[in-house]
Amino acid sequence: MEYPSPSPHWGDGEDAGFWAFDIQLTEKNLVEYTGVTKKELDFIRSIVDPERVSTGESVLDLHSKDESFHPRRKPDVVVWPLSAVEISQILKLADAKRIPVTPWGAGTSLEGNPIPVKAGIVLDLQQMNHILELRAEDLQVRIEAGVIYKELNQHLSRFGLFFPPDPGASATIGGMVGNNASGVRTIKYGATKDFVLSMVVVLPSGEIIRVGTNAVKSSSGYDLCRLFVGSEGTLGVVTEVTLRLIGLPAEFMAAVVQFRSIREATDTVFQIMRSGLSPAALEFLDAPTVQVVNQFKKLSLEERPTLFIEFHGTSAAGLKEDLEMVKEICGENRPLRFDSGIGREERNRLWEARYGVHESIKASNPGLSPLVIDTAVPISKYSDMVEWGQKIVKEKGLQGYAFGHAGNGNLHMEIMGIPEEEVQWQKVQEAAEEIVHFALGCGGTATGEHGIGIGKRKFMKEEHGESLLLMKQIKKLVDPNGIMNPGKIFD
Repeated sequence: MEYPSPSPHWGDGEDAGFWAFDIQLTEKNLVEYTGVTKKELDFIRSIVDPERVSTGESVLDLHSKDESFHPRRKPDVVVWPLSAVEISQILKLADAKRIPVTPWGAGTSLEGNPIPVKAGIVLDLQQMNHILELRAEDLQVRIEAGVIYKELNQHLSRFGLFFPPDPGASATIGGMVGNNASGVRTIKYGATKDFVLSMVVVLPSGEIIRVGTNAVKSSSGYDLCRLFVGSEGTLGVVTEVTLRLIGLPAEFMAAVVQFRSIREATDTVFQIMRSGLSPAALEFLDAPTVQVVNQFKKLSLEERPTLFIEFHGTSAAGLKEDLEMVKEICGENRPLRFDSGIGREERNRLWEARYGVHESIKASNPGLSPLVIDTAVPISKYSDMVEWGQKIVKEKGLQGYAFGHAGNGNLHMEIMGIPEEEVQWQKVQEAAEEIVHFALGCGGTATGEHGIGIGKRKFMKEEHGESLLLMKQIKKLVDPNGIMNPGKIFD
């Protein structure tokens, strides 16, 4: 047998070569999983109420696909646990029998993150949806992973508090933790990782651990919360989360600005951020995106490159000063329209339109599927990123829509095609890959907020280089039998 050479990235020591050698050998062997037999089903039904266990075809089908274009894959069984203890017992069984386990939130992901590609058990956490403790005096809330963030914020609003990350879809907190979701307000407040104080996690072995503390800062040991945030269920099942909260802003003010060209709009983004202003949201929509949103939401915006800008603060006077500065900056790029200080009703309608972009694109392109790109680049490269994406899509004769969280360099593009038409879909995939490679070449990332899932695995080596090996070692250490959400993040 011919063995692979030790990795050069682990130094000259004997142990270093051994560990690199071990990882390379492991990657050459496929993990052999087993399915869920009647014996395992009976055991699962002895752990949880049989009414919370289903092998029905309609249930399996509902848990076979998310919002992405990736192919369906039905699990063997869907289980709705109610506690970490139930999950622990199920994972002990799965680990011993090499049965794949996939955590499931609301199924709103865009990268195939919760698709059970190796079948096995889906753990649907939507019935673990209780607010366990609100500590308003500490600006903290302790909740179960199945709580939907929109419902959480409705509850918190009665106490003058909110949880800022806002991905738009009706995502669960567990799903947001798994993908490190962010959304339109990230530019001011940060992503999910910036609000997680502690978590209860069930490891693949069945061990239940708590990571983090209730202190808003700590220098004690490794930051295990950050390890599990963004891990997409590949290291364990998050069952409970303690979140840091923010006081609801007393005042807000918004503006809609439209430009002749993409470059004028995106250059304005960089200039606003460089000025020292702190918008709560700074969103970009290209002309085709504005067009489909107008049709779907019955708006009358000009079909031009458009910025949605919002500020939060304690006084209307202060926000007016901020908007005056924004107007002055925009003036340097000759806007066609600058509407500011819009009322709450109109502001809500416009943001509803922004949140409805994905649905608007789908409704305007019946029979087509989108390949969703989610790159993020340094803010100085944002204009180049948008123009490059538009150029590639046009050269390949495809229909594409560009929009995103411009204030932090996050560009979404949806390129339309029919996956079953091999030649056309190949062009769609080629365009997507060229756009992602461009972002990585700018020092950016393949995914700003949707996660790796299935579709972005191919870019992991290019983005992370030698550190990818360390990620694989962590996965192997925590989940030695590879049962947790296999087929995600790593090839």
